[in-house]
Amino acid sequence: MAVDSAYPSLLSQALSARMDWLEKSELGKLKEELRVFQASFGVLYKTYIKKGLIHEDPYKQEAKIGEIEVPDTSAFTEAERVEQLTIRLANYDNQLDFLVNFYQFNVDFLALDRIKRILGLIKFIDWVHLSGDSPFPMTKAVFELNQQSKNGLDPLNQSLFVESLTKLSTATGAVIGYLKLLTDYHRESYKLNLRAALTNDMPEAEANQGGIKKKFAAAMPGKPFYPDLVDELLKEDYSKDGPALREKVLKSLQIPDTKPKVVKAPVSFKSILLEGLQVIGNSSGILTEIAGKIDENKSTLSSRKKGLCEKLQDLVRQILGREPEPLIYELQYTDPVRSTSVREKLNYHNFRVEIDKKSQFLVNFANRGNSKLESMPEEQLMQFLDRNIRDVQSIHKILGALDDFFKGSATKEEREKIKGIRPELAALKNSIVRSNQLRHEYSAQKEEEEQMKRLGISPGV
Repeated sequence: MAVDSAYPSLLSQALSARMDWLEKSELGKLKEELRVFQASFGVLYKTYIKKGLIHEDPYKQEAKIGEIEVPDTSAFTEAERVEQLTIRLANYDNQLDFLVNFYQFNVDFLALDRIKRILGLIKFIDWVHLSGDSPFPMTKAVFELNQQSKNGLDPLNQSLFVESLTKLSTATGAVIGYLKLLTDYHRESYKLNLRAALTNDMPEAEANQGGIKKKFAAAMPGKPFYPDLVDELLKEDYSKDGPALREKVLKSLQIPDTKPKVVKAPVSFKSILLEGLQVIGNSSGILTEIAGKIDENKSTLSSRKKGLCEKLQDLVRQILGREPEPLIYELQYTDPVRSTSVREKLNYHNFRVEIDKKSQFLVNFANRGNSKLESMPEEQLMQFLDRNIRDVQSIHKILGALDDFFKGSATKEEREKIKGIRPELAALKNSIVRSNQLRHEYSAQKEEEEQMKRLGISPGV
């Protein structure tokens, strides 16, 4: 049967349009779903550590990742349970961070081998079918961790925990859907390249699996040989069903029609701001946890540095209600704007007072239904949100430097007593990022409304 000479050109055009659509429309959605996936797992991971079900991996921050690698999924004994879950889940958290923050989200980079890696990472734990009867050791173990984690959580954190599990399940399905779109594109692109390099000029008598494989390495050096795709190509180009199969391929690559925009329901811009304040308000509990840890770290270092006489002076000062002597730490951090190292002296006692004040202030935003907030005009709510995001960002920066200071200043014996705050800092960062997103969403919605008004279009039309 003669090969359709027009088909490669039609397929090339369809793939070009498909690639453009994927990059402009779908890959951004894929990355956003992966961000939700990563943040949701972060909530669970932090809870596991806080509950003492796993430990903080001391080597987690030192891990160097050059490419995604799915963590170990093999079975482990009960004696190895805590150690293996600590190592594997720390690795999983790092791999997700690398995927979201360092991977390139374009069609060429996300080739078939990388799609397979991402899919393996997403399926490392079966979030859709979490069960104690799962045949997969990690899925079964995480199900058990979740059951233990829920006990004793306050209503807010329990709600956040359950919501994160739901988001992990939903995001899994969405990510797999976007990866299938990419996979379908690359499969057809592979077959098109194979036609151009080899089969277009190949005698029909040689157009079979063995004949193509014999010449493949020379025609497509460095490319993997996929027998299933070669079979598809042969059926499409040489079988009696070829015309129907080729038509099916071209149809599958068509860009989905953009549905006309439906009438938008009126958006409550104030609700966006209130949600942003609630998100940043949830930082209150995180700051309280961090405050307890850094106070213990401060005490660890102070007890080493002070002699008996100084300790007695501190005790007398406390009894008489006098202010403690200034405790100055010299911190170092990287300026994100200039990318330069900055040294800064921190008055620890003043900073602790600032944390407590901010924590007490933020708790007012943590729960919806605050009548005082809901009665405020949007402009005032926006100012509240903007100021508190900046305040928490500043505290986060200092806390990161303070964590490094405590770890770097401790002796070998003291290091076991120093409490790391990286999980809490990650949770704080998530609150900052999400509240910032809501702030930008509010600004974008308001700008869109103003533009429509300038064009004489009523909102919602």
